[in-house]
Amino acid sequence: MASTKYQELQELSDDDLVAEVEASRTQYSRLKFDHTITGLENPLDIRTLRRDIARLNTEIRRRQLANNPELAANRDRIRARRRKNK
Repeated sequence: MASTKYQELQELSDDDLVAEVEASRTQYSRLKFDHTITGLENPLDIRTLRRDIARLNTEIRRRQLANNPELAANRDRIRARRRKNK
């Protein structure tokens, strides 16, 4: 079952995703700085935000691969080469 965060990301446009990544990275930097200087009430917020950024980046990459078959084909060749070397 897909999480609600994943479903919300699918509804966003490409520009909204990029804007959300930038805003989240800014907030992440601010949280890390604040935690270093004074400490946070809930330091798990840093981990949650980091994972949200990863979700956003994953959705952006998924859309890039879906829109550009050349990237997907190149990715498949790289994966095949890695499997071959193992």
